Amino acid sequence: MQFDYKAVSAEGRTILGRLDALNVVDLEMRLKRMELDLITGKPVETGRRFGSRRVPRRDLINFCFHLEQLARAGVPILEGLADLRDSVENPRFREVIAGLIEGIEGGQTLSLAMADQPAVFSQVFVSLIRAGEATGRLPEVLASLSESLKWEDELAAHTKKLLMYPAFVGSIVLAATFFLMIYMVPQLKMFVRNMGQALPLQTQLLFALSDALVAYWWAFLLVPLVVAIAVQISLQTDPLARLRLDRLKLTLPVVGPILKKIILSRFAATFAMLYASGIPVLDSIRATQDIVGNRVVRRALEEAEQSVRDGQNVAGAFAQVGLFPPLVVRMLRIGENTGGLDRALANVSYFYNRDVKESVEKAQALIEPMLTLFMGALLGWIMLSVIGPIYDVISRIKM
Repeated sequence: MQFDYKAVSAEGRTILGRLDALNVVDLEMRLKRMELDLITGKPVETGRRFGSRRVPRRDLINFCFHLEQLARAGVPILEGLADLRDSVENPRFREVIAGLIEGIEGGQTLSLAMADQPAVFSQVFVSLIRAGEATGRLPEVLASLSESLKWEDELAAHTKKLLMYPAFVGSIVLAATFFLMIYMVPQLKMFVRNMGQALPLQTQLLFALSDALVAYWWAFLLVPLVVAIAVQISLQTDPLARLRLDRLKLTLPVVGPILKKIILSRFAATFAMLYASGIPVLDSIRATQDIVGNRVVRRALEEAEQSVRDGQNVAGAFAQVGLFPPLVVRMLRIGENTGGLDRALANVSYFYNRDVKESVEKAQALIEPMLTLFMGALLGWIMLSVIGPIYDVISRIKM
């Protein structure tokens, strides 16, 4: 079980954190090995533990950078991890680093200790650290991991940038439409109908939609929620549904091509990093299957891995799958022929990374006016449907 603790270091600094232990006595002994004296410790309630396992990417970036600098300076891993543990502010990550220290003190290597923390350190992360330990290039591997994590953080920022504006404008449009349909249109409806003239089709349609929203507003809010829950349950229980959704993501207009470029860039960068660290081609392909985040691409990588295992060259295997664009296949072929597969894939990653930035900017420039036009057209239709009959009456009075 986990304990929230308050302890004091040898320098007299108070440290708050969370640690796995059998009981309070075991907690105190574990803290002693970390050169901390326990002040208070209490078990973590189950409700508080839910969702607390994730470590922010920024913390992992700082971890890789500082551990790389300490390793280059010749500082032993244990001492470097102890320094990091004392300087990390995130209690969850401090607990993780303390677990690494404990594992290494128990005879494990750094990669094995990281493998015991799968919620924090991915399989690719652990494989790279293991390769760095085996080849004596741990600082270089840590530097590559730091750059890769920075790149992932930048990609996440670009993705949020692409989705944030449409989500914001869409929320405004929905809120304005609900307000007009439920509050404004019913008030104007009686006035327009009392004018005693035949209503045009667009006005009748508007009033019918307003009546439906007023009478069944709860259904308009509940149905999307029920559909979302049903889709989520289907995705969790039906592998075929997850595969179809991932295939749909890649075929969406505007967003689909950008998503595919992001996946290919992540694949190329990770493959290059794994291969450059001394990990064999088959193991590198297998490791990339866990990071692409799309089941269609994952299945294609599994087919490519099997083709390579059967004796085909890497470029031919990826070309046979049919999912990867000519650029990737060409660079794989060049890399195989020149013996610089990692450099060729790094070039692919650089190209797609730059292309993603430009595509996001273009997509955002395209989405903004489209949403503005949609909002203007919707509000214009509502106002025209209401004001049109009033204008006809006023025109007849003038005549």
